Amino acid sequence: MARIFLLLFATCISLFAFAQKKKLFNGKDLSGWTINGTEKWYAKNGELVCENGPDKQYGYLSTNKNYKNFILSVTFLQEVNGNSGVFFRSSIDGIKISGWQVEVAPVNNHTGGIYESYGREWLIQPKKEDEKWLKTGQWNTLKIKVVNDEVTTWLNGHQMVYLKDEKIGQGEGFIALQIHDGGDIKIRWKDLVIEELP
Repeated sequence: MARIFLLLFATCISLFAFAQKKKLFNGKDLSGWTINGTEKWYAKNGELVCENGPDKQYGYLSTNKNYKNFILSVTFLQEVNGNSGVFFRSSIDGIKISGWQVEVAPVNNHTGGIYESYGREWLIQPKKEDEKWLKTGQWNTLKIKVVNDEVTTWLNGHQMVYLKDEKIGQGEGFIALQIHDGGDIKIRWKDLVIEELP
């Protein structure tokens, strides 16, 4: 009986550890992250800011830790052209990133959709009527749930897409924020909170 109790207790502790929410950004500096490329990433007033550098190329800020199954919530504000994204189960060589991106872009450019970098490209885009949930010039909250081969995204509380994909299910890697190439892009991020799932 004691053995069963100990087993149940250990299982509960394990599940509790997975269910802990934690901040990915401490509001002060880029501890726990790696800059990839020459674009600018910095902390200011409790926010994580990205903007184009002199090369105006793609840039990525990746977590030093890999994440498999999780719920991620992040709030963002697009200034000027807000073309960006949140990558998951990804890896990088220079600024060539492999993995999957949840799009963050100006209105009618599929924020919340899922794009496979250097692969099959767009896997799923939001319905046209759901593009309206993006608030231009205001803070928006993006939520991403990744469990095995299933990905669901929400924007400001509204579900944008659901995808079940075998290749994603096999993926491994980090989470990364992107800044698009081309110049005139600035995005502010805050409240990056992750809950790891078993």
